Amino acid sequence: MRPLTEADADWWVRLHADDEVNQFVGAYTHEQAVVRLRAIHQQWVQRGHGLCAVELTSTGEAIGRSGLNWWEQFGETEIGWTFAREHWGNGYAKEAARAVLAWGFGTLGLKQITAMIHHGNTASAALARGLGFTPLREDTVLDRPCTVYALSQDDFAAQ
Repeated sequence: MRPLTEADADWWVRLHADDEVNQFVGAYTHEQAVVRLRAIHQQWVQRGHGLCAVELTSTGEAIGRSGLNWWEQFGETEIGWTFAREHWGNGYAKEAARAVLAWGFGTLGLKQITAMIHHGNTASAALARGLGFTPLREDTVLDRPCTVYALSQDDFAAQ
């Protein structure tokens, strides 16, 4: 895993171009991707965390993204994951999420991490539950209803 940069804009657009991938996270034009990646960079500068490209160690190919996102309006740090469809079902999202959680709770000392999962995203909801997250509340994120799951540092440490 490595921090995303503006240089990842073309890859970001390709990742989100697949209708099955973007149904819960949206698609991007190149310009939108650049704006989003700049915001991710700012979060790294300001908060010391952000989203990362997940790369295969064997080839260096970027296959998805995972990391932490600060939501000012909620006062919460959220974990996220999005992977190219051809890499679904291989355990990469779970592996990346476990590494992000260990980093967030360990190195960063976060007390709670949320996962904001849009209604109907059964695969992400199952992954969140498998990681130990439990429903916290119903909310609206990016104008769409979602269930906000939460995992505490103590519950993660007890796993």
